[in-house]
Amino acid sequence: MTARIFTKPADVILKRIIQDPIHHSWLTYLKFSLYVVGISSGVRINQIQAYLNPRDVKNEGNVLALTTERWVLEVYRTVIESLQGLAWVLLVFFLVALVMFMVIRVAELVRKAKTGGTDPQTTP
Repeated sequence: MTARIFTKPADVILKRIIQDPIHHSWLTYLKFSLYVVGISSGVRINQIQAYLNPRDVKNEGNVLALTTERWVLEVYRTVIESLQGLAWVLLVFFLVALVMFMVIRVAELVRKAKTGGTDPQTTP
């Protein structure tokens, strides 16, 4: 769901930064990385192992039971940790995109100053 929400804004940013049809490939890679990070940050291997090998050392060998409360807690943790991982990926992407946008904008201003101030995009 998060990848779908951020697909359009990321596409617009990539079109601006990469003015070539290859920006679709970069967008596909970004969506793939969002899926991978979302899944891998949400899956807690230690907890899965605790349920597969259900001996709890703290409770003197009692079996860990998957009660309704524990299920709700685990689902909540999974959602929160997935969103945290996705937020970090998107933060890094947008920071890099912002820096690249600034570099491109400065290059456009320098080019505009060298050509005498006429911008072919705004000239009718």
